[in-house]
Amino acid sequence: QMLVQSAEPYGVGSLSVAFEQLKKQLQAEGLFSPDRKKPIPKRVRHIAIVTSKTGAAIQDMIRVATKRWPLVKITLIDTLVQGAESAQEIARHIAYADSLKADVIIVGRGGGSLDDLWAFNEEVVARAIYACKTPVVSAVGHEVDTMISDFVADMRAPTPSAAMEQILPDKIEVLYALDEMMQSLERRVHQILNLKHQQLQS
Repeated sequence: QMLVQSAEPYGVGSLSVAFEQLKKQLQAEGLFSPDRKKPIPKRVRHIAIVTSKTGAAIQDMIRVATKRWPLVKITLIDTLVQGAESAQEIARHIAYADSLKADVIIVGRGGGSLDDLWAFNEEVVARAIYACKTPVVSAVGHEVDTMISDFVADMRAPTPSAAMEQILPDKIEVLYALDEMMQSLERRVHQILNLKHQQLQS
């Protein structure tokens, strides 16, 4: 026989309960409201990235950024993204990134277990993102991973690499567009010159 005064889920179950409780609380406070989300600028010149300098995520982001738009300036804020102290550090570094006057802040890391990614489900991180004046992109884990930071951020990216693809233009597409504009301008100039030549002859 066993008398139970209280019971709670253990392990992943307890984390799921904590996730849903915090999600409901922050949603009720309006932190997820679409009306408060800031648009991502069309011309991004400076990105502040809050992540670990030793993780694979930053290498992937730099590789994609260099390929798509090498003119962009990237400021890396080396951050602990896993462990007991990580949530507080992420929140502090988000606030610091906001002070840099960058066009966009990317907050994230590569994949891992629910425990590994848990810092991005902490209330202190959510409130730091909410307080930002700079647009924030949450890029945590893989596409299947959904964090509290995803709901609060102005944009969610399924992966860190995808974050760069979403906010940066493709230089090849821009060069094609410039070529078309140059050809159109050249045709128009020739038309004007021919018209003036005919007028002069008349």
